[in-house]
Amino acid sequence: MEHNLESLAVNIAGTERLLDQAARLRRPVFIASSSEVYGKQSGQALRETDDLRIGSTSVFRWSYACSKALDEFMALAYARSHGLRVIVGRLFNTVGPRQVGTYGMVVPRFVEQALAGEPLVIYGDGTQSRTFTHVKDAVEVIYRLVMSPAAWGQVFNIAGSETVSINKLARRILEMTGSSSPLQHLPPQEVYGPDFEDIERRVPCLDKLRETLGSLPSRGLDEILRDVIAAKLPTFSREEPGFEPVARGARAGDGSHPILRAIPPAAVSPAPVSP
Repeated sequence: MEHNLESLAVNIAGTERLLDQAARLRRPVFIASSSEVYGKQSGQALRETDDLRIGSTSVFRWSYACSKALDEFMALAYARSHGLRVIVGRLFNTVGPRQVGTYGMVVPRFVEQALAGEPLVIYGDGTQSRTFTHVKDAVEVIYRLVMSPAAWGQVFNIAGSETVSINKLARRILEMTGSSSPLQHLPPQEVYGPDFEDIERRVPCLDKLRETLGSLPSRGLDEILRDVIAAKLPTFSREEPGFEPVARGARAGDGSHPILRAIPPAAVSPAPVSP
């Protein structure tokens, strides 16, 4: 919302340069698109062939959706005109360990607030629903699509199997962390400005993905939340304000927190740092 022009330039010009070089070098391309391209479609399960309902050009909240839709048009045009092996994946709320909430990602932000004993801040009334995808499922699906010639030149929804309201998501995180943090609702315009419009419901249809790959992502929302919580816990300590009431005296990362007792040790080990 704060960098509309830069976002448009990167998505449009950057993608065009990538596709041009890929076509010249005969290299296959996976385009990471977004469920945002569906725009205001919020009723039935969203199919890849559904019409898009993007809002007014005067509301810059829709500039990102437009740029990602243009990415898809360019990718498919290169596939038709140059025979480029291209696949487009519309990703739905990919979540996983070490993700940060800096760019509005709701799950890591809620987890951090719950562990710190801070209010879980919900934008709007919280009845809006979203479908979350474990990053491991997203990676596996992308790899399988890239390795499937039947997927070339196609657009696919990539999403998890569970849709949940933001209110229910917040309450589930509170339950899993043992946190007594309150829920706090704010008008989204206070956070993102007057150009923001929210979507009440965004649920994908995964029939095409199932038909192409023969199976669907298997990790549910609880597994997503467990992995995120386990990754966040070692960053907190008993000395940090708000952590003691949540952890009940457990040392972060030592396996004594009630959440960690239910998670295999390998899932909570610190990730290796890339050189």
